[in-house]
Amino acid sequence: MTTRLQRPACLSALIFFAVALPARAQQPSAPAPPAAGQAALSPEQARAKAVEDLVVANKVLVDLGVLDAYGHVSTRVPGDPKHFLMSRSLAPELVTPADILEHDLEGNATAPPGATLFNERFIHAAVYAARPDVQAVVHNHAPSLIPFGVSGVPLRPLYHMSAFLGAGVPVFDIRAAGGETDMLVRTLPLGQALAKTLGANNVALMRGHGAVVVAPDMPRAVFRSVYTEQNARLQAQAMQLSQKVTYLDAEEAKKAQTTMEGTVARPWELWRKKVQGK
Repeated sequence: MTTRLQRPACLSALIFFAVALPARAQQPSAPAPPAAGQAALSPEQARAKAVEDLVVANKVLVDLGVLDAYGHVSTRVPGDPKHFLMSRSLAPELVTPADILEHDLEGNATAPPGATLFNERFIHAAVYAARPDVQAVVHNHAPSLIPFGVSGVPLRPLYHMSAFLGAGVPVFDIRAAGGETDMLVRTLPLGQALAKTLGANNVALMRGHGAVVVAPDMPRAVFRSVYTEQNARLQAQAMQLSQKVTYLDAEEAKKAQTTMEGTVARPWELWRKKVQGK
């Protein structure tokens, strides 16, 4: 298990110390160029690689504390923008290639006997339908993110690793979209409302629930999920130290995102080897 930053003992100072600025859209990333030899993959090989990366992503995000027994990850089917891959309803740590199911953009899939689908597969279906640039989606319930979805304190990038957060992260309030619910995005209209809140951003918080993180490939979806969670912990700590926290400005965020996301292969390879070595 990766060593984690110390969590703040108290988050009560968040609202008092917050400096709320209007959120501008985060900077979406262009799809990564194909890796050497990737263009030569057959459709079957490309799908097998997508499944492998999806399984690895589930385990990495558990290893790094973003997912636990809950949460889910998906990837678009290579060469088929109208379908995506996600496991059956299962704790992420336990996902294997045999658990991966193909879903359409309305959330339909056929589960094998004894298996069930995720209630919130509509998050993924709606995001893929609304965002052709997105190839991977992560939904998590990271505890460090929850306070920023309920306090009115904007989650903003305060270091280079989380520059993809742009000038702030929008918050989806399911009550406004669907009235009194069990807080789960269990219908396509609720998924569409969440996708609308996400807009062109890379991350959206979900009030009283968690977050959705999107990216043009699986390594970046994992990278963004990890460093969104770390930014939340760091921001909470910084707000306890001072009522004036310095965040990245728009130009710093744009430049840092370009630089840091150009290095994603480094942590992805490390994280992959760690979980595959278990």
